[in-house]
Amino acid sequence: MNFNFKDGLILEVKKAVIPAAGLGTRFLPVTKSMPKEMLPIIDKPVIHYVVEEAISSGIDDILFITGRHKRSIEDYFDDSPELEMHLEHKGKNRMLEMVQDISSMADIHYIRQKEPRGLGDAILTAEKHVGNEPFAVLLGDDIIANCKPCTEQLIEKFQYLGKSILAVEEVPPEKTSSYGMIDGTPIDESLYSLNDIVEKPAPEDAPSNVGTIGRYIFTPEIFDCIKKTGKGFGGEIQLTDAIKLLNQNQQVYAYRFTGNRYDTGDKLGYVKAIIDFALKNEKMKNQISEYLIEIFVHTK
Repeated sequence: MNFNFKDGLILEVKKAVIPAAGLGTRFLPVTKSMPKEMLPIIDKPVIHYVVEEAISSGIDDILFITGRHKRSIEDYFDDSPELEMHLEHKGKNRMLEMVQDISSMADIHYIRQKEPRGLGDAILTAEKHVGNEPFAVLLGDDIIANCKPCTEQLIEKFQYLGKSILAVEEVPPEKTSSYGMIDGTPIDESLYSLNDIVEKPAPEDAPSNVGTIGRYIFTPEIFDCIKKTGKGFGGEIQLTDAIKLLNQNQQVYAYRFTGNRYDTGDKLGYVKAIIDFALKNEKMKNQISEYLIEIFVHTK
């Protein structure tokens, strides 16, 4: 295998970490028994789209960071002998192929975060698996729709820069308290060199209107930075604090990706995702369009 190098660092990104240990409190009570990552978008769970993005970006080794009550994620990507036998017996070959494809999507591994101590702590549990390689982080409740996957866009920038890079987008003022907001120096229309990052600031304290979303490429030095990070906002080990430390020794970049992002951990974002994906479904789009027009007319 041929590797690209920059300053001694391997630039091939073949591993992804997907933190999925959160409690999903914004979706209680359903998340009392169902992981938020398993909420369905029509007939596929949110996490399926996230894994598809990683694979489409050239990643073939995926590590899930899970917690208690997340076993259904493991079950979803595992073999299902009883279901497969049933489908084969019934001659439902198309469905059988679909089910088998899910269990063979990539090399998928799991490790548990023993208690919810923050995103930084969750990523730190991946250190032994990742080793001394750059890696992608994809949060399990963000779906990003685009012909070129967001993670692939980040990998392309990383291979040019050789430094950690964060995906960012504009954030409305009323939402800044839900994001890590950056202070960055523009390099071009979509790329920034990071000066600072602030975790979930009030609108008046935000350094800009640009915030990080659930996609990152990190060099392995991020692990040492997480270890040096104490409890931050909300009493948790915050990834943003580790990024601050990393940026002191190694320039970090932010990239304004192209694509349509759905925050499915938010109720409005989840509903938008369902509607948009239904309208893209050839079998459903006409009926859904007619229904939405009917609702609009009756509520006008």
